Amino acid sequence: MRLVIERMDHQGRGIAFFDGKITFVINGLIGEEVEADIIEEHAKYNLAIAKEIIKSSSKRVASDCPYFIACGGCSLRNMKYEDTLEYKEKRVKNILDLNKIIYPEIKIVANQEPNNYRDKVIFKIRNGQIGFFKENSHDLCEVDNCLLASGEINQVLKALPKLKINKGEVVVRVNDNQEVLIIINTENKINFEKNFFENVKLCGVVVNNKTIYGENFLIERMHNCLFKVSYDAFFQVNHYITQKLWDMVQEQINLDDVVLDLYSGVGTLSIIAAKKAKTVYSIEVVKNAVLDTIFNCKINKVTNVKSFLGKVKDVVAKIDGDFDVVIVDPPRSGLEKETLQVIMDSNIKKIIYISCDTLTLARDLKVLQEKYVLKELNLLDMFSYTYHVECVCVLTLR
Repeated sequence: MRLVIERMDHQGRGIAFFDGKITFVINGLIGEEVEADIIEEHAKYNLAIAKEIIKSSSKRVASDCPYFIACGGCSLRNMKYEDTLEYKEKRVKNILDLNKIIYPEIKIVANQEPNNYRDKVIFKIRNGQIGFFKENSHDLCEVDNCLLASGEINQVLKALPKLKINKGEVVVRVNDNQEVLIIINTENKINFEKNFFENVKLCGVVVNNKTIYGENFLIERMHNCLFKVSYDAFFQVNHYITQKLWDMVQEQINLDDVVLDLYSGVGTLSIIAAKKAKTVYSIEVVKNAVLDTIFNCKINKVTNVKSFLGKVKDVVAKIDGDFDVVIVDPPRSGLEKETLQVIMDSNIKKIIYISCDTLTLARDLKVLQEKYVLKELNLLDMFSYTYHVECVCVLTLR
């Protein structure tokens, strides 16, 4: 069937109409005329894939990834890089407008290198095949290289078949010194030998939460600091953009501020803020991450961070004191209602909201703007060639 792409959706797909029904078109760009096949029919919409481009967009480029359509992870790899940034800006504006969010001029920070930037990748293994789950499914797309992953991760990928895993998950993390940590979750017996990974600096291997080789953490060197990152602790996946993000956060902290850092991971933002703040209260639910925070404060000679273990919604209401700034970097699900209510009930002067999901960000901003003004909105291209974007928002008390 022949379709005309009228606009783009929030997942990087084209939007067309077939017999009056909205049809999302994989590999379709706005303004294009395509020959497409329907691959899924639903009551209210179709999902299709463009097989032939009849009339091409000026923004289209040939994808340099052989898995582009099958994998679905890099949904914008059929665009020029600069056009992906324009798409992301329009996407964010559209989501905010739909939620009636009042926002200032948007600042965009491009990625220094939009390929091979990821220092953490999760590989799925099914029937001995290694790759990624296709978008919105558990069907495997087998790969032997990922253009988003660092060179070290791709070296590990080539060696993974030697482990003879039939079914499971392998997380590969790499630090700024190109040291590699491999985390495996599987019910299969692991056939591990160090020489399987002789082409990388293997730091450690963890299988089902048990360290079988080396260490179960990496040491990151960023922003003139050292950070211990345990195998199960959160750390951003893009070194260049992460440093830009940290700069933005530190610029918002004034001398003698009392700061509350929620969802604090291994304490990176707590330590960055503590260089200027009077005191920082850090809350994190992962035990190893809290232990890393305490360790990281010691090795960086930071003495004004107080760490708390627990769910943010349970801990935050128990901390007494007046705060000048709250930093929130929640998971994709955004702020819990209880946490949001604690912030709304306080008189915190400034909120620094870091988000990797614009939909939940907009949901939370809709509540916050009743009491706060969105003064700054920065889009950081943390996840190049995907439809995801990192937002750094600064809100001040009305």
